[in-house]
Amino acid sequence: MMVAELRKMKAFIYHVITGRWFMIFASCLIMAVSGATYMFSLYSNEVKTSLGYDQSTLNLISFFKDLGANLGIFSGLINEISPPWVILAMGATMNFLGYFMIWLSVTERIAKPHVWQMCLYFYIGANSQSFANTGALVNCVKSFPRSRGSVIGLLKGYVGLSGAIFTQLYHAFYGDNSKALIFLIGWLPAAISFIFLPTVRVLNIVPQPKEIKVFYKLLCISLGVAGFLMVLIVIQNKLSFTRVEYIVDGVLILLLLLLPLAVVFIEELKLRKTQNQTFTDADASHLKVGTQVPSSVIELPQPEAQASIAISTTIPQRKNSCLSNLFNPPKRGEDYTIIQALFSIDMWILFIATTFGVGGTLTALDNLGQIGNSLGYPKKSLTTFVSLVSIWNYLGRTASGFASEFFLTKYKFPRPLMLTLVMLLSCLGHLLIAFGIPNSLYFASVVIGFCFGAMWPLLFAIISEIFGLKHYSTLYNFGAVASPVGSYILNVRVTGYLYDKEALKQLKMKGLTRQSGKDLTCVGVQCYRMAFIIITAATLVGCFVSLILVLRTRKFYKGDIYEKFRVEQDTSESVATLSNIGSTPATTSLAEEQNKIHRK
Repeated sequence: MMVAELRKMKAFIYHVITGRWFMIFASCLIMAVSGATYMFSLYSNEVKTSLGYDQSTLNLISFFKDLGANLGIFSGLINEISPPWVILAMGATMNFLGYFMIWLSVTERIAKPHVWQMCLYFYIGANSQSFANTGALVNCVKSFPRSRGSVIGLLKGYVGLSGAIFTQLYHAFYGDNSKALIFLIGWLPAAISFIFLPTVRVLNIVPQPKEIKVFYKLLCISLGVAGFLMVLIVIQNKLSFTRVEYIVDGVLILLLLLLPLAVVFIEELKLRKTQNQTFTDADASHLKVGTQVPSSVIELPQPEAQASIAISTTIPQRKNSCLSNLFNPPKRGEDYTIIQALFSIDMWILFIATTFGVGGTLTALDNLGQIGNSLGYPKKSLTTFVSLVSIWNYLGRTASGFASEFFLTKYKFPRPLMLTLVMLLSCLGHLLIAFGIPNSLYFASVVIGFCFGAMWPLLFAIISEIFGLKHYSTLYNFGAVASPVGSYILNVRVTGYLYDKEALKQLKMKGLTRQSGKDLTCVGVQCYRMAFIIITAATLVGCFVSLILVLRTRKFYKGDIYEKFRVEQDTSESVATLSNIGSTPATTSLAEEQNKIHRK
């Protein structure tokens, strides 16, 4: 009896680990430690001072960081031909190598690297984020196509929380040593990815009618994590925490991150009971049919009929050449080829809009530490800014993912219009930085963090809806390239140039000259005023371009964009039902009944 119980327990644990909800849990943990690029402002001063960079050089390094984080074309193409574990393993290896080399450089354990070497280290370390996103998020979206907005919002929300999570964990592990934060960023995401390599994959799941409720339960847990982190941030800003208190906080955060396991076990128990009950009812109904209904009344599907059903659902239509289909794409919502999507007007409108929208908010986040220094905020407040951005980045991602799904399903509210409204809201944060109103940087970090987070789920959901899911891993990563393009234009070419120009001007006014190897420091509102006025204007241009996409897709979003998946679900269930009838005990009962009739 004991052995049988142990076998059942082992079978259930295996069922849980290989199930759909454990995959979501594993993906949430991978995402929760994959947002290292959003913490650049926490250790950027260490990089700048230890290596003697000016602001333009630091912004150039920041650009390569953003380029690596968002240039995921290679991870997308690799994902087209390989299983997800390959992508996750490559990303974990790149993450450790890139940030380990940065840590060695900043702590002077190796000779001072050239600027191009630091750019390469940041690119490699940050590029691992695109591999984690492709391996976890893209495959979860493919497994839950009818809940894609909720899936993207939940997983991207954990990416947004990663800054605040890392901040607490690094205080627990290393105290106030900000250089050690770089080392933590190097080893922790790599370890988490390697632990969950076998569990993340594309599942052929028949959508359940109440699966959205499970995502809401997971959302509530993540809101609890965010709320706890928010309370910690407020308390830590008012009080001085000891190392022991930081360790206790870190343990509590780890427990909250593991709490979704309870939901996973409960849902898998329900699913197992439902399946057992379905099999029992099916067996009973088949036995009833076999004993009470004459065999002449029931027409069983012949093998030829089943084969014809399978062939009709699997044989693709004859395809024309690539060039002939290039300017003749399918309807919106159908599966575009990669080339068709890249040459689509919709894709380029979306790309241009997000280049200015995401590029502007990313510039603000990357320069948040320097902005605080220029405006005279204390060093303790800089950690608060990063944590606030992280929390509101999370809230923006989850709110836009779940809210856009709700409004789209219930009111046919198009996602491109919500993207336009979010970009318009971000202009408020840029103007607060430009005019340097006292203590307004707290509110600006909230607005910009929320808007930056909200844009990503909307962008990725729009791409999946307009261009289909067949080549989503590649198209998803192409859309993300808009971020480093905007960062290079607005951060490197505009913000970094104007900051250094103002800093040199202040040196000349003091009768000083810049010493070689020393960083340039600018003080005052004027350091970032003109740059963020330009960023505000660029974001307004992005809003206008986004409105064009709203007008082009208004008919598409008024229709039923998930109709295709409902039809596929009904077809798969019908085929499964037909195949099950031929393999159940009812078939044997009918055959025996027929033999009795012949003998009589």
